[in-house]
Amino acid sequence: MIAREVSPVAYFDLEDPVDQRKLQYPQQLLQNLSGLVIIDEVQKQPELLELLRVIIDDPACDKRFLLLGSVSPTLIKGVTESLAGRVGIVNLSGFSLNEAIDHKWQRLWWRGGFPRSLLATDDEASYLWRRNFIRTFLERDIPQFGLTLPSETLRRFWTMVAHYHGQVWNAAEFARAIGTSEPTARRYLDVLSSAFMVRILTPWYVNLKKRQLRSPKIYLRDSGILHALLEIDSFDSLFGHHKIGSSFEGFVIEQLIDALDSESIYYWATHTGAELDAFITIDGKPYGIECKFSDSPGTTRSMRIAIEDLNLVHLWIAYPGDQQYQLDEKITVVPAHQIPNLVESLRAPATNWSRNRIRTV
Repeated sequence: MIAREVSPVAYFDLEDPVDQRKLQYPQQLLQNLSGLVIIDEVQKQPELLELLRVIIDDPACDKRFLLLGSVSPTLIKGVTESLAGRVGIVNLSGFSLNEAIDHKWQRLWWRGGFPRSLLATDDEASYLWRRNFIRTFLERDIPQFGLTLPSETLRRFWTMVAHYHGQVWNAAEFARAIGTSEPTARRYLDVLSSAFMVRILTPWYVNLKKRQLRSPKIYLRDSGILHALLEIDSFDSLFGHHKIGSSFEGFVIEQLIDALDSESIYYWATHTGAELDAFITIDGKPYGIECKFSDSPGTTRSMRIAIEDLNLVHLWIAYPGDQQYQLDEKITVVPAHQIPNLVESLRAPATNWSRNRIRTV
């Protein structure tokens, strides 16, 4: 989309040996270009960043740079220092409900959002691609982030994260499992988070007399990778797996974050058992989302406590069905695939959460 609006366009892929050679001595080449210069997998050659700073600061510079990569800029040495004040950062996830229009939402949930997985000819090919991705990510990509763990050890850590998907992070258990310290286990988690593999969902604190959980929850960001790490090799097998509920919860949360175009989403829980899967604010108003893998979810005591304690304007229960229905004035059951429409309606001016308004979501 960006490249279509700018001309001319020069493209370099730093995983391509030919482009690597072209940029072996990049200063003269880059300075002579104009228009839009796209550099893909820029983390492969971080020393380019210092040169880009010099080029960008030249008053005669008539070009723009689009830097693409598969990791967070925090993992690329020098980004925040070399390009501070000169760069805007956009985090891109895989396909979402807004984009995978031609595919049933269940397929997106099962296969995940990676294009080659979602668009594979069949489920077997999709599963094979994800298994190969996990292996190459561990053996080729992770060592670039400064981790010296053997790939099998890190695979065990990543698989353990998958089994903890949707649960509260417990650094001590992870440290014992891989025979290291708690700070080291946290570093491994942070690396997987910065590589866009793990979602760390922080808790929401409010000034209550109740004791509230203060440790984050952890999720695999891509549901397809989660299923591959759990060795769930078919959609039918997913329905018999004990992690199906937490898998569905993580999928809904990722779709909610994508629809909000913001990562300002939290969970809330107390030591007495009250909890809320997702807490968001839009235009200063608090809302709640509960995820229930059930044919006909109903209200619970925990939901009513969350509404009262967090002063929620409304609470929605996302479920895998197709019909939307209202349980009471402040609780509505909504199909998971309608999450983007729900967020859009929340942003509409003069939103009126009467029964008629809710039915039109």
